[in-house]
Amino acid sequence: MPPRLKPIGIALLLGLAAWVFVYKAAPRMPDFEVYWRAAARAAQAQALYRPDDGHFQFKYLPAFAVLAMPIGVAPLPLAKLIWFAVSVALLVLLLQMSSRLPPSPRRTRGWMIAILVVVFGKFYAHELVLGQVNLLFAVVATGALLSMRAGREAAAGTLVAAAIVIKPYAVLFLPWLLARGRIASIATASAGLLFALLLPIVRYGVDGNLLLHREWWRTVTETTAPNLAVYDNVSLAAMSFRMVGPGELSATLAYAAAALLLAIAGVVFVLRRGVDRPELLEGGLLLTLMPLLSPQGWDYVFLIATPAVALVVNDEDRLPQPMRAATLVALAAIGLIVFDLVGRTAYYALMRLSFVSYCFFIVIAAMVTLRVRKIA
Repeated sequence: MPPRLKPIGIALLLGLAAWVFVYKAAPRMPDFEVYWRAAARAAQAQALYRPDDGHFQFKYLPAFAVLAMPIGVAPLPLAKLIWFAVSVALLVLLLQMSSRLPPSPRRTRGWMIAILVVVFGKFYAHELVLGQVNLLFAVVATGALLSMRAGREAAAGTLVAAAIVIKPYAVLFLPWLLARGRIASIATASAGLLFALLLPIVRYGVDGNLLLHREWWRTVTETTAPNLAVYDNVSLAAMSFRMVGPGELSATLAYAAAALLLAIAGVVFVLRRGVDRPELLEGGLLLTLMPLLSPQGWDYVFLIATPAVALVVNDEDRLPQPMRAATLVALAAIGLIVFDLVGRTAYYALMRLSFVSYCFFIVIAAMVTLRVRKIA
């Protein structure tokens, strides 16, 4: 954007953000209310995991609630406004970070950001209306990848630990850190995770901390099954549930698919020799897998794959022609399968068929192809 037009662009962005907050987000943001309530409870050393909270039970690590205590002090309307503003800033930051992630940029940053907005725009909007923390998670995870690219391994490990506190499925990064064998990142990630596990002691004591973690595990495991049938659950578990129904076969299919995807990630890692900054694509691939592997992976969680798609878009013209065509169609489909565009009947039919998940399988295949060709 030319410098003289930047003030206009910023003004338009702020105006749009204000409209979204007043007319869309402020009356809702139900997920943020979960965090706000948990933060207030942690400040009073009260129970965090309560079945009577129903669908909106707190499902994050106890350390999350302790670290979030400052937001529980503010009145809910003010806390919503603050978090919405922070989330908009995080979205801008995520787009900026992802656009400069490729070590050898082959697309302009403006073009890259435009493509990312088209692909993930509906997910970003949903995130803001819910008041979720996936944007924060994505920024922290992308920061870890950029730190690795710059050789700041200690910072990378610290950011990985922070990502786990924000979203526990980031634990998927830990085996990868071990496989990379960089002592600094392994040490700081381990220390950070240990700190997070012990942090609630300051409010709940040793026995209370142990009880909190048992209650967290119970909550996560017991609230999974009811969510598998929900149309916007994009996880492998939900896909198999919708295909064959509940039961042992569904679970077996989900576990087999998860094992296959993890094996693919392992192959990508083995093929890293000769690739410049291989951790970028590897980290992006793991981010893309997380919504699929987590039984409670909602469609908007795919926004954490923003760095991965940035890497694919940077080199999409170097893919074999059939793969390139499939990838471009998949990316367009991800962005354009919107309720208002395709209509109610088509939208729900495609969601029940897990169409968005299949599109991301194609994106994963594109990343594997880039690695096999030693491009990324």
